[in-house]
Amino acid sequence: MRKLTYYVACSLDGFIGDPHGDASSMYAFMDEEYAAWMNAEFPETVPTAFREASGLTGVPNKRFDTVIQGMGSYRLGLEAGMPSPYAHLREIVATRSLTESPDPNVELFAGDLAARVRALKAEDGDLGIWLCGGGQVAGQLVDEVDELVIKSYPQVYGSGMPLFGAGFAVHDYALQDLRSFGNGVVVRTYTRKR
Repeated sequence: MRKLTYYVACSLDGFIGDPHGDASSMYAFMDEEYAAWMNAEFPETVPTAFREASGLTGVPNKRFDTVIQGMGSYRLGLEAGMPSPYAHLREIVATRSLTESPDPNVELFAGDLAARVRALKAEDGDLGIWLCGGGQVAGQLVDEVDELVIKSYPQVYGSGMPLFGAGFAVHDYALQDLRSFGNGVVVRTYTRKR
C-alpha cells in the first residue's frame, strides 16, 4: 500500500507560517548544502518552474507521484503564474472555493478528503503521496498520515498557522531519521505507530 507523507517546513515552535500562512522568512536558510540535500532526496518537491535552474531537468520522481495541497498553498503558485506548480506530479487541490481548474493537470476536490486519500493509497505503484500543506488539510488527514518529514527552521514564530489544524488527539510516531545542517535546519523523519 502507498503511504501519505506530510513533508513540511516549520518553525521551532511548530508553525508552518505566520497567522496568514506566510513562511517566506524561512527562505533565508536555503543555502548550498541544504538545497543539494533536498534536491537529491526530494527532487519532486521542487516546483516545475524551478526544476531546470535546480539541475533537475529529467530527474525522475524519487518518492512521490501525487501531491495534495489546500487552496491556501495552491494559491501561492497560482498567484505567481503557476496554475500547475507541480506538473511533474498528479496534483490534487482540496478546495470548496475554486470550482473550475485553471489547468488540466490539477484536480479540484471538495469531497471527503480522507476517503480520497485512502483510494489513492490503495492504488498500485511504488511511489507515495506528498501532503504539501497546509495545516487545515493536514488536520483533515491526520489519521491518514503515515510518515512525517519535518524540516525545522531555527526560528520562533510565537503564533501562526499550526502544523496540524485539528482538534486535540494523540497520534504516536517513531523517529526514523535525523539530519542537521550547518544553517541550523534539522530534518526529522517519523513513521506512524499503528
